[in-house]
Amino acid sequence: MRITSCICPVLVCLCFVQRCYGAAHHGSIKVTRNQTKHIEGETEVHHRPKRGWVWNQFFVLEEHMGPDPQYVGKLHSNSDKGDGSVKYILTGEGAGTIFIIDDTTGDIHSTKSLDREQKTHYVLHAQAIDRRTNKPLEPESEFIIKVQDINDNAPKFTDGPYIVTVPEMSEMGTSVLQVTATDADDPTYGNSARVVYSILQGQPYFSVDPKTGVIRTALHNMDREAREHYSVVIQAKDMAGQVGGLSGSTTVNITLTDVNDNPPRFPQKHYQLYVPESAQVGSAVGKIKANDADTGSNADMKYTIINGDGSGVFSISTDKETREGILSLKKPLNYEKKKSYTLNIEGANTHLDFRFSHLGPFKDVTMLKIIVGDVDEPPLFTMPSYVMEVYENAKIGTPVGTVTAQDPDAANSLVRYRSCSTHNHEERSNLEEAVCLRSIHTVHLCPSVMVCKKYLQCLSETPMNNPGLVSHVPVGVRILDVNDNPPELARDYDVVVCENAKPGQVIQTITATDKDNSANGARFHFSLDEGLSLNPNFTLRNNEDNTASILTRRRRYSRTTQDTYYLPVLISDGGVPPLSSSSTLTIRVCACERDGRVRTCHAEAFLSSAGLSTGALIAILLCIVILLAIVVLFITLRRSKKEPLIISEEDVRENVVTYDDEGGGEEDTEAFDITALRNPSAAEELKYRRDVRPEAKPVSRHHLSSSLDSIDVQEFIKQRLAEADLDPSVPPYDSLQTYAYEGHRSEAGSISSLDSATTHSDQDYNYLGDWGPEFKKLAELYGEIESERTT
Repeated sequence: MRITSCICPVLVCLCFVQRCYGAAHHGSIKVTRNQTKHIEGETEVHHRPKRGWVWNQFFVLEEHMGPDPQYVGKLHSNSDKGDGSVKYILTGEGAGTIFIIDDTTGDIHSTKSLDREQKTHYVLHAQAIDRRTNKPLEPESEFIIKVQDINDNAPKFTDGPYIVTVPEMSEMGTSVLQVTATDADDPTYGNSARVVYSILQGQPYFSVDPKTGVIRTALHNMDREAREHYSVVIQAKDMAGQVGGLSGSTTVNITLTDVNDNPPRFPQKHYQLYVPESAQVGSAVGKIKANDADTGSNADMKYTIINGDGSGVFSISTDKETREGILSLKKPLNYEKKKSYTLNIEGANTHLDFRFSHLGPFKDVTMLKIIVGDVDEPPLFTMPSYVMEVYENAKIGTPVGTVTAQDPDAANSLVRYRSCSTHNHEERSNLEEAVCLRSIHTVHLCPSVMVCKKYLQCLSETPMNNPGLVSHVPVGVRILDVNDNPPELARDYDVVVCENAKPGQVIQTITATDKDNSANGARFHFSLDEGLSLNPNFTLRNNEDNTASILTRRRRYSRTTQDTYYLPVLISDGGVPPLSSSSTLTIRVCACERDGRVRTCHAEAFLSSAGLSTGALIAILLCIVILLAIVVLFITLRRSKKEPLIISEEDVRENVVTYDDEGGGEEDTEAFDITALRNPSAAEELKYRRDVRPEAKPVSRHHLSSSLDSIDVQEFIKQRLAEADLDPSVPPYDSLQTYAYEGHRSEAGSISSLDSATTHSDQDYNYLGDWGPEFKKLAELYGEIESERTT
């Protein structure tokens, strides 16, 4: 390769300098003379110390393309006398594949082309052994073979191509973008990776810094409206830009963004617009636009009418999408009154950039002349609406009102009238039947009088010479009321008079209603029927406020004599002519409290006065029945309760203690003391029943002759059973006699019948009198027994 042939001599020189530098550093060490083969074929004497291994630092050029293996270096040991007895062995990265060694001379060669960008160095191990004994002459040592870089990689832009923007009208030197190129060569060796930037395309508009790669504007006031897009080509070259260096390039697409540096301009200074006089109010009648070279929000503008005789008739708004001024009609046009208008319209930017105010002003004015066109107009009514009145009893053919219209055009054509449709189809048909039109413009009632109560209707007019032009006007017909309905009571009154009423007492106030309106029936007059004789019981007073009061004329009324009275009342209104009607009031006699509350009239009145409904009365009765049932049940249960067998005057029992200890069972012989059944005291004496008085003395019992400790429990119980059987005072055989033994340590003593048997047949109960009033009754009872025994 051409690149390799150019760089190889330089690398060889560098290797030579480095070797000399290494020999100078080892000058203080004692060396032996050895020869090392160089690339040029020269020989050099080295002085090696008395140590094992001697070799130089090894380098190998990358991208070697020669036919022979590339010489790397030579290994040599002090033990090598040159007789071939020393064998050199190479191991490590690439040994035997990339790097080979002559085992006799120690020369190392590279058999393959190497790439530093893939691997920068190789670590290998060398050892010298005796060829005859295969024993190592030197310990294994490590060394490195570095791959020497050559300029075989061109700079590259990893992020290109680039797309950037810069505002127009920017100052010269404004930074646009910084580009960066990378070189895969060794940056620490030579200039292979030293990159310099230059611009190949894009001058004189832009420049690039050769060291940093920053692109800047090179001209003042670059105008977007003149040119918007630029394509700039940047080159990066290694070897510091010298001849023979490798290069790479990228493209930077630069777009100038818009700023508001252009004011709006109307293409013309004068415009003319034709608008027919029939244009509807609120409709758009024309458009106008001012041009702005800017884009986006910089081209937004607002249109206004600054003066002119048509500023009150027309208005202008801005369409934000098209940036046009929309001219609309504010008031109707009339060709016969004014045939043209003049407007001065201004268009101004809404977003100003004060940096470019010197390029302004950013607004423009034009004049617009509007020509009003004459059209054949429909006739016009003299009023926007009409309201007519007619009495409800008017006869058919009675005039209701008049409508008038005329043609506004210069021809002043004749006008024809007719009724028109309304929104409601039913109403429309009724009105067409109810309203008739004549050529003299007079409205008459039609035969269908009942539908004339419709309030609103519509009339239309048409010029005779152009039937297609129609105008409409609403016509309201108000039906006036006449006094044709007599008054009547407002409701059915339930009048009540108390039996204890006094003369002149007001018992009811009545009022009336009238279907006619207030003009004919609002004033009512109340009176009694004059055709009847004077009523001795009640009278009527007109209150002059459309109400009347019913008053009593005598003292006290009796239900037994007469419980109902009837009072005819005459009611008349204030209409023209006045109408009247007669109604009869029913007055009931009731019993009342002193404060006037009704107590009872009859069953229905009583219930009403009490304020209780039928459901409430049923609920009350049901509650009473339930209470009675509870009382009867309580009495029945109380009578069925058993009374005690013995009812004593005084119950002397104060403390009742219940013992409910079940015991351990038959097999438990350790839980109780058997001597309790072997009570010596109970074994010797006879127990008497104290609940009944014995009629005969009990049979005496024989004492046990044997020792108490030797008494058999079974024999003891049999003896007790025999004594109970022979005792005439014992209960019947089907009764249960309970024996209990309290124990020796009880201070109160035992109350058991087993313990009550003593050697003496008599007991002394005098000590009961010392126990206090609680035992008084007991002392008296046993005192009587003691006295009987003594007698």
